[in-house]
Parts: sequence; C-alpha cells; structure tokens
Amino acid sequence: MYTNQHTLKGKYEFEGKGLHTGKKVHMKVEPAPKNFGIQFKRCDLGEDAPMVEACVDYVSATARGTTLDKQGVTVLTLEHLMGALYGMHIDNALITLDAPEVPILDGSAKPYADAFSKDGLQEQNAPRKYLVLDRKVVCRNEKGSEMVVLPDDHFSIDVMIDYNSKVVGCQYARFETDTDFVKEIAPCRTFVFLHELEPLFKYNLIKGGDLDNALVIVENPVPQEELNRLASIFNVKTLERVPEGYLSHNSLRFQNECARHKLLDVLGDFSLVGYPIKGKVIAYKSGHSINTTIARELRTLAKRQFAGR
Repeated sequence: MYTNQHTLKGKYEFEGKGLHTGKKVHMKVEPAPKNFGIQFKRCDLGEDAPMVEACVDYVSATARGTTLDKQGVTVLTLEHLMGALYGMHIDNALITLDAPEVPILDGSAKPYADAFSKDGLQEQNAPRKYLVLDRKVVCRNEKGSEMVVLPDDHFSIDVMIDYNSKVVGCQYARFETDTDFVKEIAPCRTFVFLHELEPLFKYNLIKGGDLDNALVIVENPVPQEELNRLASIFNVKTLERVPEGYLSHNSLRFQNECARHKLLDVLGDFSLVGYPIKGKVIAYKSGHSINTTIARELRTLAKRQFAGR
C-alpha cells in the first residue's frame, strides 16, 4: 500500500470513438502535481470551460456508463479509464478531451493500463490520504443489486454476478492488494446480451458500439438470417454463435471475464470518492447505479474524516 501520492511519468494520447455518442475523440492523459487529483478538461469547449473533477458529486447519469456533469460540461463513460488510474494507484492526472466521451477502445482498460505500466509511475512528495471506515456501509436496490463496504486495514473487492444466464452462469472475481491489475483486471471487456442490442439502439445508446469493443452473449441458437442481418449492421462479413454462447468475433480472455469487468467498473466508480479506501467491498449484481450510490456515501464519510485537516 502506497504511502505517498503518485502521478504518471509520461504523457499519453488515445484516439477512438465514444461508445454511446459514436463521436471520434482525441484524449490526452498527462502528469499532474500533488493534490491535483484526477481532472477532465473539455478543450473543444474553449479555455473558459470549467475543469471537471473526477468526483461522485458530479455524477448525473449511470445508464450503461457513468457520466459527470459540472456547470453543463459533461464527460461520459469514464469508468474504464478511471478504473485503470485507481487500480494502478495513480492519484494525480490531467485528462484532456476534444469530445464529450472517453474513447471506448476495445471495451476494457487494457490500452490504458499497458501504456501507463510501460513507463511506470512517479512518486510525489505528498502523503496519500486514505478513507478509513469506522462502520459498514450497505446498499440494496430494486434491481436486486447489493453492496456492502466493511472496515478493513487494506482495500479489496469481491464481485459476484448472476444474470440467470446459462451462458454466463454465476461468476466471481476478486481484487486485493497483491492482484496484478494490468494482467488480471484491465483486459476484461464490457459485455451485452444479444436481446439488449435493439433496445439500446432504440434509446439512442451505443452509437459507437461494435464487435471490437464488447462481448455479445447469445443465450440460444439464432437463425442464420438474423446473424446475417447483425453482420450487416456491424459491417462484418459473417457472424456465428460459438458453442460457448458468444458471437464468434471475439474469444474470452478469462472464463470469468464478465465478473472481472464488473469489478473494473467498481474500481472506476469508487475512484470518484476522491480518496483511496481502506475497506472490504462485497458486491452482488453490481452496476453503475449502486456503485455510485455507495460512492456518494463514502465521499460523505471522507469529508467528515478530513474536515479541518
């Protein structure tokens, strides 16, 4: 567990498209001074546009991603990037975007983690301030999601998922202090069930979704005519349902890749507390809504803990 704050050693640039807006985006991630935190700058809005701190106070939406909004300046789908920063213990960074949404890239945090880990981190002359819990924090919602954060002397996450799916099954993933985030969590991609695609398109989401940035889960055999239609939508030659229950465009990186990706989302959303946490997180059927609900309560506790310091 780090004692001091850390930032990046180098400057990194990424290009891609936003998952939901479909807009092309050029993004820079660069070092920042101690106590800066993680902040976003929308350079497409001019120099007078306010910086947006990566803080749960500014969360405005959680549908298929986490959105920040400060004084009308929005940043969408930041959870994979934030998960990489949090999972790699990066406290301070400036992120500059020329569009409203962080690029989805391959649907995981791997491109970020690979880039950051290549150069290593820069230690800074300032202590890390950890949120130390003195009680448990519990949340349940109407979707059947449950999450509890327990006091502990280090940070860990246990994630369990169950979609009543014969393909995904019940999956479990764990993150703790000795977990190699870059190799074990960062490569895990977002996923979607085949039957969810049409409604998502209907609600003007996943405009930038394609078969290179998500796993598509197919519960039952699909007529070839339907697969051909999907192939034309996603501009690929052919599609088929492999015996494991996924579309054939991608193979699993881990048997429990879906659970590991949900863990990545927890890391990204919990980064918005603004402080690293000492606590044991247990999550069942987690999602951005319950993640950020708990994060808000944790941030309230952090404000109390650090008041007057």
